[in-house]
Amino acid sequence: MKFIFADCLDYIDPDYDFENDEFHTGRKPYWDDQFPHEYLGYAPYDGILVSRATVGDHQFSGKYTQAQSMRFKRVGVRKFLRFDTQQFIEKPIYGDCGAFQYAKLSEPPYTPQDMIEFYEECGFTHGFSIDHIIFDFDIKLNGLKGGSEDAKKRFEITLELAEQFFKECRSCKVKFHPIGVVQGWSPGSMHESARRLIAMGYDYIAIGGLVPLKPAEIHAALEAVINAIKNNNIKIHLLGFAKADSLSEFLKYPITSFDTTSPLIRAFKDETENYYELKSDRELEYYTAIRIPQAYENNTLNRKVKSGLYIQEDLKYLEIVALNKLRDYDKDNASINEVIDAVMEYSRPLMWSEKASQQSNEKKLSKYREAYKHTLMERPWKRCDCKICKNISVETIIFRASNRNKRRGIHNLTVYYQHLNKLLKDK
Repeated sequence: MKFIFADCLDYIDPDYDFENDEFHTGRKPYWDDQFPHEYLGYAPYDGILVSRATVGDHQFSGKYTQAQSMRFKRVGVRKFLRFDTQQFIEKPIYGDCGAFQYAKLSEPPYTPQDMIEFYEECGFTHGFSIDHIIFDFDIKLNGLKGGSEDAKKRFEITLELAEQFFKECRSCKVKFHPIGVVQGWSPGSMHESARRLIAMGYDYIAIGGLVPLKPAEIHAALEAVINAIKNNNIKIHLLGFAKADSLSEFLKYPITSFDTTSPLIRAFKDETENYYELKSDRELEYYTAIRIPQAYENNTLNRKVKSGLYIQEDLKYLEIVALNKLRDYDKDNASINEVIDAVMEYSRPLMWSEKASQQSNEKKLSKYREAYKHTLMERPWKRCDCKICKNISVETIIFRASNRNKRRGIHNLTVYYQHLNKLLKDK
């Protein structure tokens, strides 16, 4: 089971100044910044996935600047990601069409030839057929029963485009490995989709539409697809496997690969589970990162200053005190209560909602106080041997702007990859 990291320009400034919160002098984004595999010196994943939606094109704006998009297409995906050195050259790079980008359209905006040209010109090793996401899923439906008119239309569109895609790939003798995408509104419809893809000639299929599904629904979808494969030597990929933290549940299936960005984005998008630690019992432990945003740049605080609720200089003072106390604690020069009191005093204007009741606000503050206390008592960053934690220590656990948050995300990637390899070894 290979872990394919879904990249979205997740690079960091290796020489960022954390004391002054400044990029290094003369920094040129992208050129001076480093991807996780560059910063660590090894890849905490088995390959990378890049979506066309991330790169952007004439139809949709992506995450890349126009100059980055042009360079990507000119030099190719491997060189652009700096994944072209000897140690990474054999690792796969998957490409997809970015179906979430056009999910609201009645039909995908790309033709099979469009995607073939994109995959070939940019040098991908694997390319997914064009799919149209089906958001409905009913685990109770049997066979091809049920399904809205829209779901059935998307089902047929996905299969028709997959067939055209495979035929053109074979005709053009493409260098990348084509992967057919399964979409469906029920286990039975996913079974039928997989059956038809295999009949077309695909030896590698991907199950799409998994992001909103619950674990039980993913199990049902997987079992249905595997039943369609029978004894054929068919590989399976899970597209956008959002339940990637539940890996142990899925080891029993013959999954070849899955892609996710979950370990990285949870560092700054999850409310409380931001920092990963691998426990000896093969399970992941999660810790809450301590929120100390920049007083002059945080939108929530700026709105409250403009409305007259707070004075910006007062907030800046609370921010500095919280940061200093946390750094002192890291050096054993402050007590845990001193840190928590300073952090929570700054958290009150940050987290307090004028639209909520006092009871609700106090409950939220209490929840974070306990979560922060647990993080501080455990000091997980002190136990970690990854380059991130070794280099910046307590800064890893501070929830504050991109260079800290993405570093914590890269830390999570290293722990997650260790977790996966341990599970596979002990399987």
